[in-house]
Amino acid sequence: MMRLDFEKPIIKIEEKIEELKKMSAESGIDLSKEVETFETQAQEYKKELYENLAPIQKLQIARHPNRPNFLDYVQLITTDFIEMHGDREGSDDRAIIGGIAKIDEQPVMIVGTVKGKSTKENLEYNFGMPQPQGYRKALRLFEHANRFGLPIVTLIDTPGAYPGIKAEEQGQGIAIAVNLKEMAKLRVPIVAVITGEGCSGGALGLAVANRVLVLEHAYYTVISPEGCASILWRDAAKAADAANALKITSKDLLQLEIIDGVVKEPLGGAHYDYEFIGNELKKEILKSLDELKSMSEEELRNDRYDKFRRMGVFNS
Repeated sequence: MMRLDFEKPIIKIEEKIEELKKMSAESGIDLSKEVETFETQAQEYKKELYENLAPIQKLQIARHPNRPNFLDYVQLITTDFIEMHGDREGSDDRAIIGGIAKIDEQPVMIVGTVKGKSTKENLEYNFGMPQPQGYRKALRLFEHANRFGLPIVTLIDTPGAYPGIKAEEQGQGIAIAVNLKEMAKLRVPIVAVITGEGCSGGALGLAVANRVLVLEHAYYTVISPEGCASILWRDAAKAADAANALKITSKDLLQLEIIDGVVKEPLGGAHYDYEFIGNELKKEILKSLDELKSMSEEELRNDRYDKFRRMGVFNS
């Protein structure tokens, strides 16, 4: 598995442990106590490291190529998934996938952005950047769920909507805007989860929800730190400064009341233990749906409206 730059001290400790194990096997000398000591040190160091990550380091974890994607989570947390294709206007954007499924016997409409794990997959999924037809497909599925009373779950991991000229010509901005407007009016519970990157309107086009959750090392922001640094300082290399200023981490977002909860990740990030993150994600989604099930249709809409109206309020 690819290791990140800030994880190099951990690699050195692990290499030392392997060296001791090899030496013990070759020489017949019992070095189990020494190995145990290094393993304890490694675990303690890992815990301290991942509990005190800088925003730019969390950004690296959120973008890790081995991080679970939407299709992984569908396998981990749902059963009986039936994919629904197309926007009914002649296109089927693979950057957004959705369909009907069950989460512990609870029928839901689950929709999400998809990133690939190889060059071939990234080309198929357009690196997780939806085009207008993707948002139109998502809206079609939301309206289907609304018609049949299905709760909606969205899983979001996108660097943003596709910024190409063709996408703009085909109405990228209006497609996202329509989603924002129509999601606000839906009569069913909506739970949105930022599983990796949650950038700009590309993420918000699937995140007008009653409950918005963020994975521990994911981030949610109006613009990528690199984009922000390029605008403010004309230098993308200052992304770390921008990441600090933007308050993009789950801890900051929870404190600012932008999100409603944080989903705990395994030590090191979701890519280290798919089963762990799948169980945690399922638990938090079901908890949110349980909280929302007693609300009437009008209460759900008002709850969603009030949630977003509260954002950015401050006292002079």
